Amino acid sequence: MMNSIILNTTARLLLPWLLLLSLVILYRGHNLPGGGFIGGLAAASGFILYVLGPGIDKARQVLKIHPETLIGLGLLISMGSGLLGIIAGKSYMAGLWMTGFTLPLLGKVHLGTPLLFDIGVYLAVAGFTLLTLFALAEIKE
Repeated sequence: MMNSIILNTTARLLLPWLLLLSLVILYRGHNLPGGGFIGGLAAASGFILYVLGPGIDKARQVLKIHPETLIGLGLLISMGSGLLGIIAGKSYMAGLWMTGFTLPLLGKVHLGTPLLFDIGVYLAVAGFTLLTLFALAEIKE
């Protein structure tokens, strides 16, 4: 843990914005470049900054969920998004879409199983990156 007031303050201020940016990248990704993988890395980058500033204990408190849980949840959501195709009488991982509605700030929204799959990837990538980060941060030199 560094005792830099600038780094500590910056980490606290940027974490919510980096998480919001990661959600924007996640949402854009099912139609444009981006998606679950890059969004998950962007979410983890906020916690990387937090570990460097306030420290690993504070980062774990802010996360409030174990990285292993994120990985498992992400894998379940990704697998479940594929199973929805089978339930609908199509092949595994077939894209199913809900279209035709508008949300404030987002405009016309196209939600479907590809976005659900990306959410699972987002959680799995963020969880794995944080698990690795926390393990490396705990190594004593």
